Amino acid sequence: MKEYGYYQSNANHTLFLKRRNGLATCLIIYVDDMIIIGNDVEEITRLEKNLFSKFEMKDLGNLKYFLGIEVLRSKRTIFIYQKKYVLDLLVETGLIDCKPADTPMVVNHNLHMELNGELADKDRYQRLMGKLIYLSHTRPDIPYAVGVVYQFMHQLQVAHIEAA
Repeated sequence: MKEYGYYQSNANHTLFLKRRNGLATCLIIYVDDMIIIGNDVEEITRLEKNLFSKFEMKDLGNLKYFLGIEVLRSKRTIFIYQKKYVLDLLVETGLIDCKPADTPMVVNHNLHMELNGELADKDRYQRLMGKLIYLSHTRPDIPYAVGVVYQFMHQLQVAHIEAA
């Protein structure tokens, strides 16, 4: 990508950026998938041509789904959401029939470390935390609650995984 004038992001090493004449083009790569976005139509066309000449690729058209995030477009807006991701998570945790709540955590939750508290399955908890952190990309109502239950990772007890 550097050959084409792109620089690699320090925050995300799979993200490559190029600015030209006040316009921007971004390429993000995940394993064998990539997204090219930006407002520099000429650069996007040039980049696609260069990549297609070096690699066997398929253009799947406008982005609809990427890494568990669904994308919908209207004339003026792009919406991202994770409905399938949430449904899969609810099935996995056995909560598919749960009732929605206005807030994901009870105020004054009173979570704490109990002396001699029953320990929980750390692997299961870590997988759940990873999924909830990823879900918070499209759900700005849950990061606080995820952060609260995440802080007990080092000495996980049953009450903490139940709260999660």
